[in-house]
Amino acid sequence: MPLTPEQEAREKIDQLLEKAGWILQNRDEVNIRAGKGVVIREFPLQTGYGAADYLFYIDGEAAGVIEAKKEGTPLIGVEIQSEKYTKGLPDTLPAWAPVLPFAYESTGTETRFTNGLEPDARSRHVFAFHRPESLADELEQALDHTGAETSIGMAAQAADKSSVSYLAGGNTLLHRLRQLPPLVQQGLWPAQITAIQNLEKSLADNRPRSLIQMATGSGKTFTAITSIYRLIKFAGARRVLFLVDRGNLADQTLKEFQQYVSPYNNFKFSEEYIIQRPTSNTIDTTARVCICTLQRMYSMLKGREPAEEDEETPVEDLGRAISAFREPELIGYNAAIPIETFDVIITDECHRSIYNLWAQVLDYFDARLIGLTATPNKQTFGYFNQNLVMEYPHEAAVADNVNVNYDVYRIRTNITEAGSRVDAGYYVEKRDRETRRARWEELDEDFQYDPNQLDRDVVAPDQIRKVVQTFRDNLFSEIFPGRTEVPKTLIFAKDDNHAETIVEIIREEFGKGNDFAQKITYRTTGANPKDLIKSFRNIYNPRIAVTVDMVATGTDIKPVEIVFFMRAVKSRSFFEQMKGRGVRVIRPDDLQAVTPDAILKDHFVIVDAVGVCEQDKTDSRPMEKKPSVAFESLLQAVAFGNTEEDVLTTIAGRLARMEHRLSEEDERRIHEASGGLTVRDISHRLVDAVNPDRQLEQARADAGLAPDSEEPLSDEAMQAAARKMIEEAAAPLHDPALRGLLVEIKKKNEITIDHVSQDQVIEAGFSLDARDRARGVVESFEKFIKENRDEITALQILYSKPYRARLKFEDVRDLANAIEAPPYLWSESQLWQAYAALDMSKVKGAS
Repeated sequence: MPLTPEQEAREKIDQLLEKAGWILQNRDEVNIRAGKGVVIREFPLQTGYGAADYLFYIDGEAAGVIEAKKEGTPLIGVEIQSEKYTKGLPDTLPAWAPVLPFAYESTGTETRFTNGLEPDARSRHVFAFHRPESLADELEQALDHTGAETSIGMAAQAADKSSVSYLAGGNTLLHRLRQLPPLVQQGLWPAQITAIQNLEKSLADNRPRSLIQMATGSGKTFTAITSIYRLIKFAGARRVLFLVDRGNLADQTLKEFQQYVSPYNNFKFSEEYIIQRPTSNTIDTTARVCICTLQRMYSMLKGREPAEEDEETPVEDLGRAISAFREPELIGYNAAIPIETFDVIITDECHRSIYNLWAQVLDYFDARLIGLTATPNKQTFGYFNQNLVMEYPHEAAVADNVNVNYDVYRIRTNITEAGSRVDAGYYVEKRDRETRRARWEELDEDFQYDPNQLDRDVVAPDQIRKVVQTFRDNLFSEIFPGRTEVPKTLIFAKDDNHAETIVEIIREEFGKGNDFAQKITYRTTGANPKDLIKSFRNIYNPRIAVTVDMVATGTDIKPVEIVFFMRAVKSRSFFEQMKGRGVRVIRPDDLQAVTPDAILKDHFVIVDAVGVCEQDKTDSRPMEKKPSVAFESLLQAVAFGNTEEDVLTTIAGRLARMEHRLSEEDERRIHEASGGLTVRDISHRLVDAVNPDRQLEQARADAGLAPDSEEPLSDEAMQAAARKMIEEAAAPLHDPALRGLLVEIKKKNEITIDHVSQDQVIEAGFSLDARDRARGVVESFEKFIKENRDEITALQILYSKPYRARLKFEDVRDLANAIEAPPYLWSESQLWQAYAALDMSKVKGAS
């Protein structure tokens, strides 16, 4: 006999309780001392209260109830019933309080929990049930109120012993969050003080999610560490999870924790509390802080080790790859990592961690959630319940001298703007994308390409060379006038092959060796990418680092003074993150340690070689179907039975692009392996299979109707036709031999190297906005000189003709102080830069 929906729900609830360590018993076999936590089904309450679906005991005393409902039941409306049951226990039975402190409502799929020990107790969603040991700890803390000298103790003594308030003596985490001592503000920037105070107010108000938006380089991590320290030391938070989305960011965060010095006792964080950076599937229960990647924590909850490369693969790419399958790998309850493992979770770069599978990690734990980001979007605000506790944009950070501002130096070339053409008869190089094996091919017809194909399908070495030459020739005269050392420069390339070419040309054009310019990408071999990042940050070489996206977000490299775009960026959030690599302030001594001729860092320069600063960008997620999922993964998804429209149309698009690059031999092999189909045939069949018009034609044909028949068709007939078309279209891809052949051929696709076309520079100079800013600085400075010529001694001497007195150091110092003071906040290099942008003849040393 099939189970009723209510019985199905109770089976799921039973399974969840057993996984969480509870012992389940029926009324006729009760032994409340059988273990730490015992759950009794269908327990009768006092007359008029009915029976509780589940009553649970902790250490032999009743502690709470569980109300079970069928799947789909809205649970908030059930809370009244649960609360009634917490008050209906017979007086003769042992209980932690006459009103039981804990109540759950559950369908087995959805569960809500109310902790009656908390002030203004309200229910919250939980992934599963808490372990009995955890609820016992809550009860023991609530009873630990013997000290009459404390406010907590006095509250306990005054509590009414006839209700749960006797237990709620003020010693829950929420109580303690409301009694935090004042923040020691020494060593904190004003924005950090505001962020910490606003966050602590949000936590004290029992807001489950809080969002902190602070500009890149404004000390988000230090702010978070200060908050975590106070939560552990003064609020008694047992354990905090700090989530990042790159392995190198986890290492960087661990270092910042280790360097943090308590303002209360002068101990370093790691001297006072244990910090764990997991390298296995085990959470160290003695650690108060766990610093972990999203990728690893997801794998830990799944009970497996992540692949080594997963921790360095962007979560967007990895998430899309996994989600290419019809049934993504969902997280289930893991008894080794209970939902109450962490009291607080801080997720860095949270604008990336709330998508795809990764939100499961955040939703698994019963913890207060804090998001950190410099670039939130609408979905980020929505996920954090619009609870923005701190907003500190780049402009405010610049005004506070927490960030440095930037100017844009634009380089335009003919090929960058319009592409190029190679006439028939010339030879072009063809390079295999995977093996990099090269061959030469004579063109039998003109070969034309547009700018969008550059550095993906086509490489024009002279285009890259002209951009690099222009950068080199103007570096010490316009971009950073007066410098002799190449400033630390971070270049963003389109892909790994593009990065290789850029590095090679830079070394050649600057006449430098291997150490001068290095590629830092996920495919870097030999040197560890983390070691290269460390060298780029801390020592003289490399002067120039070329990356794709490994150093695009989060990585702290303060000495960077030039951010160089040789790739377009469509996402506003990602662009802001990439720009953020240059905004960080650095002490002059630290800057000079890696760039000896630098005086100070008061700005950085974006060198824009592709018009990225001028392009429209979007806040939304990319709308491509499966843009970053590997071709092999997509084919594998179909082999597993995935026939989602997104997957099929993406495969069709990839096959269509392949078609133009196939050799005759490739076409022959595919024709044989597919049973007589071409790549175009397979692609068209997939597209037609998900086309509603084609499905309607098929349904009419199956029903024996004319193609133009007006006779209506049932939903069942339409669905059957759609299934038939999709199954037939996808059938060839179920053959592993064909899938393997398609992957093999796609991998050997070639990129064309255009050695023929010569490029020309159209324009090189600071953008209009930069010139406008420079003009404003110059005009303000000259106005300042005129207005203060009679007030400042140094100006008096300079304007006296002739003058007898000589300038004294004190006079020059007074002038410098006046220039650097609000509202101008000028520096010497900033003034030189402004004059250089407008009139090179006014700049010392300019030719």
